Amino acid sequence: MVLTGLTTTEAARQRVMVITEYGGLHDGFARAGISWLQQKAREMDFELTEVNDCKTLGADSVDHFDLIVQLNYPPYAWSEAACRDLERAVDEGRTSWVGFHHASLLGEFDGYGMWSWFSDFLGGIRFQNYIAQKADGLVTVEDGGHPVMAGVSRKFIVRDDEWYTYDRNPRPRVHVLACVDEQTYTPPSDVCMGDHPVVWTNPSKAARNVYFQIGHSASLFDNPEFVRMFANALCWGLHRPVSK
Repeated sequence: MVLTGLTTTEAARQRVMVITEYGGLHDGFARAGISWLQQKAREMDFELTEVNDCKTLGADSVDHFDLIVQLNYPPYAWSEAACRDLERAVDEGRTSWVGFHHASLLGEFDGYGMWSWFSDFLGGIRFQNYIAQKADGLVTVEDGGHPVMAGVSRKFIVRDDEWYTYDRNPRPRVHVLACVDEQTYTPPSDVCMGDHPVVWTNPSKAARNVYFQIGHSASLFDNPEFVRMFANALCWGLHRPVSK
């Protein structure tokens, strides 16, 4: 674990855990995200802890954080103790959660089984497919009144993303904040869902939570709409005011 942030009044500051891994096609996004979060930790005066391997997390390693940011890490390869800790923290409202991209890579991967609680948390979904060649897509905000969407344009382009599909639409089980218009994919792709939510929250959980399917390219941190949503999610998750 790497601690980052200011050194004064550390005990009184809010604590954020960011979970990520480096290497591979998502390395640029992970590194840009960590750099951005380090800057936000200084600006917002919270303590940032980076974790790169959830198998190292033991009991009571999650729920003393105010917010978990699952920046670039899948829902498997966690220790059993960390799984139960996150479940309790979210179900009981002790720890907020913000997740990106790989957090919905739900299924049996690398010898790990499905984490049923996590699948239910994200709408009862299982990962099915993705646009391997990546594509630009037009995102439409569905709930502009939600704090995560404060100040975000009603429509905006996300470039060079993978756009996951699932075995079922999460919409009936979650509150969708934004969707992507698959007809705008550039280049076009046959990997489609029809109705395709890409940002949502699960209001059945006591903790504040939001998932962004977006999260492949480092260029997202040059996209003002993405940066605004991420900053809003931090403020909302930490129970701080979100500027309009």
